[in-house]
Amino acid sequence: MMDMASVFERAAAQIDPSSPENAAFNDPSLWCDANIVYREGEGLVEYQRQIMRNVAEHGREAVRGPHGLGKTTTAAHLILWFADTREKAAIDWKVVVTASVYRQLEKYLWPEVHKWARRMMVPYTDNQLFQLKLKLATGEAFAVASDQHEAIEGAHADHILYVYDEAKAIPPSTYDATEGAFSGADATESQKAYAIAISTPGESNGRFFEIHQRRPGYEDWHVTHVTLEEAIEAGRISRDWAEQRKKQWGENSSVYQNRVLGEFAADDADGVIPSLAWVEAAQLRWLALHDQEEWHKPNLTCVSADVARQGADKTVIVRRYEGYVERLESHFQEDTVTTKGRVARQLLGPRAHTYAVVDVIGIGAGVVDQLRSEGYETLAFNGSEGTPLTDSSG
Repeated sequence: MMDMASVFERAAAQIDPSSPENAAFNDPSLWCDANIVYREGEGLVEYQRQIMRNVAEHGREAVRGPHGLGKTTTAAHLILWFADTREKAAIDWKVVVTASVYRQLEKYLWPEVHKWARRMMVPYTDNQLFQLKLKLATGEAFAVASDQHEAIEGAHADHILYVYDEAKAIPPSTYDATEGAFSGADATESQKAYAIAISTPGESNGRFFEIHQRRPGYEDWHVTHVTLEEAIEAGRISRDWAEQRKKQWGENSSVYQNRVLGEFAADDADGVIPSLAWVEAAQLRWLALHDQEEWHKPNLTCVSADVARQGADKTVIVRRYEGYVERLESHFQEDTVTTKGRVARQLLGPRAHTYAVVDVIGIGAGVVDQLRSEGYETLAFNGSEGTPLTDSSG
């Protein structure tokens, strides 16, 4: 049975400004020093400490920076700090954790919470720490999909912390769903609300971008940009890696600006696909699809080929299934008969419910003719002819 006297004593100690425990209650970095057992070289770096202090001091903290700066570790520490300090003070509390895609929570953030929870001086038990939840006596931390606005809006507690991981692609309606908690926190001292939105930057639009631009209405967010030099100096990112990515992607490319410099950047004007965010979203959908336990590869519908024969160009073949496109395969300096054979073998036979789309310009015309002569349904694609079809962006 819980000793209520000791609970009240701990609560009084947390509230009493003269208590040494009060410092950790209001400074997550101090709590980490006192409660997490770090192995050699694992401790928090200074910008992580400052980010955590900003959450406690300002209430709302938005952080952008390069890939590899330690965002997930920072968020996991904050979750554990908030849960432990509010629990010891016998405060009604909740931590609502969301991300642009649920896979980020399942594969990265909550495993990181588990990792550091096991490193606590007094680790949480299996009856307290679940796959996507931490449940204690006076509160709980839990994961919510970013499109479940009702679950986010319905979370109520005297002290509440919202964690937005990979925040660049979280829709504005999700941010707005938390405003009820902040309205109560502004009205009374007994209620407190905190939020951290942390991410590599993306496109120059959306709520995360507007917060970092200090647009009117977002002045109550404190903004932090962790620079590449800060991350290198802290030992989180290798300078050699950053230099290689500059050569690989180009200093002015959006992917270099986003992932290496931690800056928002307009998409490349000469890109075939109009948005880097489209590529990232497609990759995440692919990974999420393969994470499903009952997933089976759907029916093949189409095989497409861009044919090359000589020089530096490669023949590229891709398969489309019901619901998604599979990764590209490429072949170097093959004749058209070999290319025809590759496409035909993947079409599952002349009378199967599949068809080919082949670039008919130049030597691709030979592949089109050969496939048709063998009875395969084949569409000849000529990019110079144009099309009346457009995507959702026009």
